[in-house]
Amino acid sequence: MSEVTETLVLKALSQVLDPRLSRDIVSLNQVKNLQIEGCNVSLQIGLPAADRKLKDEITRLAEEALRLVIPEIEDIRIGFPEQSPPQTQSPPSQTPPGQNPAADEKLLPNVQSIIAISSGKGGVGKTTVSVNLAIALAQSGASVGLVDADIYGPNVPLMMGELKPPGQKDGKIVPAENHGVKFISMGFFVPEGSPMIWRGPMVHGAIQQLLRDVDWGELDFMLVDLPPGTGDAQLSIAQLVPLTGAVIVTTPQAVSLLDSKKGLAMFQKVSVPLVGIIENMSTFVCPHCSEETQIFSHGGGKSAAESLKVPFLGEIPIDTAIRIGGDTGTPITSADPASPQSKAFVEISKKLIDFAAEKKSEQTLKIIQ
Repeated sequence: MSEVTETLVLKALSQVLDPRLSRDIVSLNQVKNLQIEGCNVSLQIGLPAADRKLKDEITRLAEEALRLVIPEIEDIRIGFPEQSPPQTQSPPSQTPPGQNPAADEKLLPNVQSIIAISSGKGGVGKTTVSVNLAIALAQSGASVGLVDADIYGPNVPLMMGELKPPGQKDGKIVPAENHGVKFISMGFFVPEGSPMIWRGPMVHGAIQQLLRDVDWGELDFMLVDLPPGTGDAQLSIAQLVPLTGAVIVTTPQAVSLLDSKKGLAMFQKVSVPLVGIIENMSTFVCPHCSEETQIFSHGGGKSAAESLKVPFLGEIPIDTAIRIGGDTGTPITSADPASPQSKAFVEISKKLIDFAAEKKSEQTLKIIQ
């Protein structure tokens, strides 16, 4: 009869996968409070914001793995740490005016300013904008983190030029780092080409892990690249952390602007301050003849900002160099900081810095008063 040891128990549990992250619960550091008494084993499994069905399934898989690897086990007791229930199902309209539901959250206590980058629809270059703004902020001397919360289409690792999954240290995930920016993405944990077919609570839990289980250290700025639309991810981030503000990325054509207005309205309902609107793919200048072409129209972002009474942050041209930078993992702000395209991102990053400084001053005044 073999002795029941911690090594054997962890070996068995390493075969149990968290279906949200496609990694085993041991490497994810989810096995907590493991205790062994003779042939009896008790432990807890950390599944943030997990629903009952997921917990039941993980429990079943863990018990099966333990009894398969260690037939000598007699009693198995599996529990889950007590956690506050996710609030993703609460309608935005229930948020009291002027209050952020995450105002008392201490999920990221060492991050000074958290900016959400969102868009009403896909295909407007939101992640390209997020990546280049993060690098521009880092070039200004700020310490910057980037969270790829676009659960269904995580492209940040490719654009940042780092595809190797991050390691762990002291029970925390060590974020990847390139171009002076720390970043994390679900793209590191999901096999390439695998679809993410997740309901709201699982999306909430995954975003919570990207924020809580990563060793971010002290940051001046954290940019959160959200998926397009006004769904679970947007509500989750607004409820999990006190957002300093939100940026909406749009293209000039009418259909994009219409969806952008919905995105702005959503952030207003959950009491997140609006930094402003960025018009991406604003105009195209032919590199051969220098003729300017307004492929997606022009000026719509500025007009929308004026009508909605929010700041217009600037225009980003549509340019081959920007696309190449994203495809090769060397964004334009890093590859050619002196280019007109990079300067457009830099100018917008300065407005983010000013906005964050203004909000910090307002908070200081409130404390004094």
